[in-house]
Amino acid sequence: MEFLGTSQAASYCGPKKPCALMAPPEAVQSPAVHECYPPYHLPGYRYLNSWRPSLFYQVSDGQACPDECRRSPLRPPTILPALRSALFCRYSAQDWDQATQLQLRGAEASRLWAGRLTGDTRRLMQDKDQLTRQMQEGTSRNLGQRLTDIGFWKSELCYELDRLLTENRSMDTLKRRLECGAEELNCPLQVALECLYHREKRIGIDLVHDSVEKNLIREVDLLKCCQEQMRQLARRIDIQMRDNRDAQHALERDIEDKNSAECIEEQCFNLRSTSDCISFFHGMEKCDGTISVPDTWAKFSNDSVRHSQNLRANSIRLREEAEHLPESLSDQLWKQFTDTNLAFNARIAEETEAKNKLHTQLAKTLQEIFQAENTIMLLERAIIAKECPLKVAQTRLACWNRRPNVELCRDIPQFR
Repeated sequence: MEFLGTSQAASYCGPKKPCALMAPPEAVQSPAVHECYPPYHLPGYRYLNSWRPSLFYQVSDGQACPDECRRSPLRPPTILPALRSALFCRYSAQDWDQATQLQLRGAEASRLWAGRLTGDTRRLMQDKDQLTRQMQEGTSRNLGQRLTDIGFWKSELCYELDRLLTENRSMDTLKRRLECGAEELNCPLQVALECLYHREKRIGIDLVHDSVEKNLIREVDLLKCCQEQMRQLARRIDIQMRDNRDAQHALERDIEDKNSAECIEEQCFNLRSTSDCISFFHGMEKCDGTISVPDTWAKFSNDSVRHSQNLRANSIRLREEAEHLPESLSDQLWKQFTDTNLAFNARIAEETEAKNKLHTQLAKTLQEIFQAENTIMLLERAIIAKECPLKVAQTRLACWNRRPNVELCRDIPQFR
C-alpha cells in the first residue's frame, strides 16, 4: 500500500533477474484500486478537509511479472521488463479525472456549505444583536419603571414622614401643656387644702360639717382627679409618641433604603455598552440575593405608610381628646369653684346674720343687765332705807315680849 502520487521501488534497483522473451500473457488483470481508511466526518463538517489531497490515498494491487513469463515471438516489448511493475502501479487518466472531479465537487460543496454557514452565522449574529438590543432596551425600560416606582413610594414616604413629624411636634407641645396644667393645679389644690386646714380651727359648735366643707372636699377631689386625668393622658401621649417615633424610624430607614436603591437603579439605568465602568462578574447570574418580589416590595412600603397613617389617626384622636379635656376640666373646676364660693358666701351671710343677731341679743342682754344692776342698786338703797322701820318693829316686838303674864297676847298689832 502506497499513498497516491508515490511510486514503488523499481525492479532494477534490486538484483537483476534473467527473463526470456516470451509471448504476452493471454489476459492481464488490470490493477484493482480501492479506498483504504475511509475518513470520519463530524456532523456538518463533511467537506471541510476534502480539499487536502494528502489525506486521500488509495491502495493499488499490482501483479509483478512472474519469473516464467516469456516475450511474445510476434511483438517485441516496448518498455524494459524492469519497469513493468512500476507501470502497472500507475493510475489511469480516467482515475485522475475522477479524483479531480471528486475534489472539485467536494471543494464546491464545502464552499457552498461554508457560504450557508457564513450566512447563517451572520443572520444569527444579527438576530442576537437585535435580541440583545431589545433585551437591553427592555431592561432599561424596566429600570426606568423601577425608578418611577421608587420615586413614587419615596415621595409617599417623605410626605407621610413630614406629616408624622408635624404630628409628633404637636403631640409633644400638647404633652408639655398637660404637664404644666397638672402642675398649675397644685396652687388651687393648696388653697383648698389650706381652707380645710383653717376651718379645722373652729371651736365648739362652729366646727360643723356644712356645705362649705362639703364643696371644699369636692373641690379637692376634683382637682386631684383633674391632675390624675391630665397626667394619665400625658402618659398615653408619651406612649403614642414612642409608637410614632418607631414608625418614624421605620419610614426613615425605608426612605434611606429607597435613596440607596434609587442611586443604584439610576447608575444601572445609565449604563450602556460603551460605558467605562462595566466588567465581567462571573457567577452573578446564578447568585440570587433578593428577599422580596415587586408585590411584597410595594406591600412593605404600603404597610409602612398605612401603619404611620393609623398611628397618626390615633394621635389625632388623642390630641383632640387632650384638647377637649382641659376645656371640660376647666368647666368642672369653674363650676365647683363657683359652688364653693357660693357656699362660702351663704355661710358667711349666715354667720354674719347670726353674729348680728347675737350682737343684738348681747346689747339687749347688756341693757337688761344694766337695768338689773340699777334695780339691785335701788333694792339695796330700799333695804338700807328699811333698816330704821325694821329697828322700830323689832324694838316694838322686844318691848311687847316684856309684857307680863296674860298680857302676852297674840293680837293684831303683833301680827302686823
